[in-house]
Amino acid sequence: MTRTDQSTPAPQQPDTPLFHFLQGDNCHTQDYLGAHPASVDGQDGYVFRVWAPHARGVSVMGDFNGWSEESHPMNRLDGGVWELFIPGMKQYDTYKYAVHARDGRVLAKSDPYAFHAETRPGNASKLYDLSGYQWGDQKWLEYRKSHPVYHSPLNIYEMHLGSWRRTGEGEFLSYRDIACWLVPYVKEMGFTHVEMMPITEHPLDASWGYQCTGYFAATSRFGIPHDLMYLIDQLHQAGIGVILDWVPAHFPKDAFGLYEFDGEPCYEYADPRKGEHADWGTRVFDYDKKEVRSFLFSSALFWLEQYHIDGLRVDAVASMLYLDYSRQSGEWVPNKYGGHENLEAIDFLRTLNTHIFVPHPDVLMIAEESTAWPLVSHPVDEGGLGFNLKWNMGWMNDITHYMKLDPYFRQFNHKDITFSLMYAFSENFILPLSHDEVVHMKGSFLNKIPGPYEEKFAGVRAFYTYMLTHPGKKLLMMGSEFGQWNEWHYEYSLDWHLLENKENQDIKAFFQAANAFYLENKPMWDLDFSWEGFQWICADDNQNNCASFLRKDSKGDFILAVCNFSPVHRPGYRLGVPYRGTYQCVFNSDDERFGGSGLGDKEPLSSEDIPMHGQDQSLVIDIPPMSGVIYRCTRKKPALKKKTAKTAGTVKLTPVGKKRSTAKKS
Repeated sequence: MTRTDQSTPAPQQPDTPLFHFLQGDNCHTQDYLGAHPASVDGQDGYVFRVWAPHARGVSVMGDFNGWSEESHPMNRLDGGVWELFIPGMKQYDTYKYAVHARDGRVLAKSDPYAFHAETRPGNASKLYDLSGYQWGDQKWLEYRKSHPVYHSPLNIYEMHLGSWRRTGEGEFLSYRDIACWLVPYVKEMGFTHVEMMPITEHPLDASWGYQCTGYFAATSRFGIPHDLMYLIDQLHQAGIGVILDWVPAHFPKDAFGLYEFDGEPCYEYADPRKGEHADWGTRVFDYDKKEVRSFLFSSALFWLEQYHIDGLRVDAVASMLYLDYSRQSGEWVPNKYGGHENLEAIDFLRTLNTHIFVPHPDVLMIAEESTAWPLVSHPVDEGGLGFNLKWNMGWMNDITHYMKLDPYFRQFNHKDITFSLMYAFSENFILPLSHDEVVHMKGSFLNKIPGPYEEKFAGVRAFYTYMLTHPGKKLLMMGSEFGQWNEWHYEYSLDWHLLENKENQDIKAFFQAANAFYLENKPMWDLDFSWEGFQWICADDNQNNCASFLRKDSKGDFILAVCNFSPVHRPGYRLGVPYRGTYQCVFNSDDERFGGSGLGDKEPLSSEDIPMHGQDQSLVIDIPPMSGVIYRCTRKKPALKKKTAKTAGTVKLTPVGKKRSTAKKS
């Protein structure tokens, strides 16, 4: 097959969408490439454009022409872009591109810029006009602009739409049905945001969406694009932000997708030592290719702008940064300086974040970066990657290791709960307890904790109190908040029937109360990224499995958190406090209403003039077993004046510069 127009395409003029696409700086390429309603010579239809630089020819095929590979050839434009207007095409019509490769094969490819697609196992693209949805979230967007994340609460509910809740027959709920259940639930539970595991179109349920084939298409498993807009709109109107998992690190090798799109490496690196992730069975984007950069920049901004998404959690950033990521010696190519850093990916990420934050300084760009790469959440002009938040994977690994230990052995692993403060303010961290920790035979969080059933629930409550009071924003995987026993599985709904049990009702009540307490107390989130917001009281009481510290806000108000990770009741526990005054226990994870024993301080306590832990004052408190307790100074009293030594007679001052005689009188 050859193109219809055999003449040499005219060079593109500056300031056209195609010119900027080829230059690598078009951040709205989906408005040009893909399929769009158009009218030509009085005929309504759709205009199709696709990038396939190595192809001998491309045609459009679908139900409208009996899936003919020849009947609707496209015209080649500059830079390997192909174009064709087809009259009579209408919304929901299915189509693909028949890409005629240089080796003679004809490849059936879905549209990389499609807004809608068939539901798996089908994989054809569908025509869809995104315009027309009437948003009602203006108040939320105004609120977002005036409440930057750095000094605001951020408590994220991570969820997988396909398994959060299903019908009684085990079928998916629609986006609109999910809205009916999800919005009031998240509001009731006190989370500030939901984070959706990838809802970009993907063929395999078992990939959870992380092997994406549609970077502009919301998965049709749950409905049409306007239905997803409705879900996001309803969350926003309830004051709940929405974060989307986004995957620019790699894509799957499904024949209909981006994989060797025109018969040769196109979106991926040509060298398999850079372009293949063997462990995942995926291809790596070529971050040096200008057209690929335009594609990814546009995808990111598309979700933020078209769907009003509040932030992107960028998956697998470490795999992008390192050329030797999950590769053995000889399986990777050093950069031009001989190092293992992927220089093109670094530049891509910095440019991506610049393109996003210039027009949208109030959104979230969150890096899931699992190494100690420096300055991930620092501005580009300071040498950083330009994200404004980073998952603290080290904290997650340490705390889950600690909580899985028998309490007796926790004393020998006390650093698991204290080491994170050695680096807590090097980045703007989110503390995640994510899906990675409740899947692949790792068990649910509740089931990680040793001991009898009651102790497991107590351990969850103590852990979450520690998590909420630890510096950093928060993220919790769905199901943990009501004591999901089985580990998460993408094919099944969460075990909502557990809420028929009192234990699960109690733990849900705890999470609801703890989240409400977090939102109401500014010291727990105002200074998450600075030492000014944190102070150890006692970090090294490993024998008692205890840690105590202060959290402060910018006005100097503070709360005192004490965590006991042993099943031993500790009455008469003395610890230092910064002010002389009256202290009240204002939150206790061992409260009876949460299923606890009801131990702990009920009445106000007065500090004593006994120095402890570097403080002039101290308290004697009652710490329940396996608990987290929080105190507030409800009344400060004037500090006592320090006593001076009494002297006999008047002390005569010696003029400056003269020495006082030390000779005794005779």
